[in-house]
Amino acid sequence: MLNREQVEKIREDFSYLKSDKKYVYFDNGATTQKPKQVIESLGEYYNYENGNPHRGAHHFAMEATEVYESARGKVKEFINAKTSNEIVFVRNATEALNLIAYSWALENLSTGDEILISIMEHHSNLVIWQYVANKTGAKLVYLYLDENMQITDEEFESKLNKNTKLFSITAASNVVGTMPNVKEFIKKAKSNSEAICIVDAAQYAPHHKVDVQDLDCDFLVFSGHKMVSAMGIGVLYGRVDILNSMNPYMYGGEMIEYVYENKSSYMPSPQRFEAGTVNVGGAKSLKTAIEYIEEIGMDNIYEYESELTTYCYDKMKKLPFIEVYTTSVKERSPLISFNFKGAHPHDVASILDNYGIAIRSGHHCAQPLHRKLGNNFSCRASFAFYNTFEEIDYFIEHLEEVRRMLQIES
Repeated sequence: MLNREQVEKIREDFSYLKSDKKYVYFDNGATTQKPKQVIESLGEYYNYENGNPHRGAHHFAMEATEVYESARGKVKEFINAKTSNEIVFVRNATEALNLIAYSWALENLSTGDEILISIMEHHSNLVIWQYVANKTGAKLVYLYLDENMQITDEEFESKLNKNTKLFSITAASNVVGTMPNVKEFIKKAKSNSEAICIVDAAQYAPHHKVDVQDLDCDFLVFSGHKMVSAMGIGVLYGRVDILNSMNPYMYGGEMIEYVYENKSSYMPSPQRFEAGTVNVGGAKSLKTAIEYIEEIGMDNIYEYESELTTYCYDKMKKLPFIEVYTTSVKERSPLISFNFKGAHPHDVASILDNYGIAIRSGHHCAQPLHRKLGNNFSCRASFAFYNTFEEIDYFIEHLEEVRRMLQIES
């Protein structure tokens, strides 16, 4: 696990911590802050390597191609894909899920088929399947949580059947922190149905090692900006045979092979799904971000963030004026969702902001889950490896200040 000296060294890389005002950034589930190495890599690309990749024989085009494809290779290693052709760059996890829906699900699902998801999905992994169900006649089936915010084996097995054709699940909830046994669920899905299995790793990949071959998933998606890279770059992993069987998601330059007046043929994956000018700078920033977190060590990150989360969770559970929704199970994502009894989350977040503490407030793009929790919204504090135990103490201290300002009884 990271020690105090290592964390302080890491914190030197983050410019927001050098401001004259003290800031405690606990909104890492929404997006992470960026270390100087990532920011500098963007400047390096746009200053010295900027060109349109794959399209030119001059220095800058070739340099940009090398930058872009080396980033793809790094992602391939990061998630242990079999080949770089299984790595498609997109804007974010949301776009990746939409790509799967439009290019695979709408073409392969029909009336009588079932789409299996959980009630704790981010809207990105829920609303699109509502759309697919409405368009194809497929049925949307939900997995529900027990009192510990877990999906039991019994619940999964009761919802899985031979009609299940698509199974899509988060590897880590952005509200209750649950990390379901995705590997075991995929194994059961493939043994008892013909389901295509999708993993939303947006809240998982920044904190844990990902091995798509070990998971045996057909698709996996994540966003770079939640793991200290620039915004606007995300990843779709897909089995190359499935990707090459799918129609393109967008049409235009770069993804074509031959174009005639009345017909066209398309490149294989990944170019098939990367129409137009691509985000080379974002891809480079993602490569740099992966190198940065790998140097720290994914196991070190997970262990340290787990300690932070447990430390904060134990303190918050002792506050009688706060209701905590995050799972009590130790194997959880590094976040805590909560509400003040008798206060609106936006009021809580605004008061905390006055003290330089940034948390999230709202429904966190998970309205169905919040309804199951018995409310419409919550506050959320989410942690990263550059946060400290002292910041959590400061946060807890000012939760008491919020209570006093809002005149909530202790």
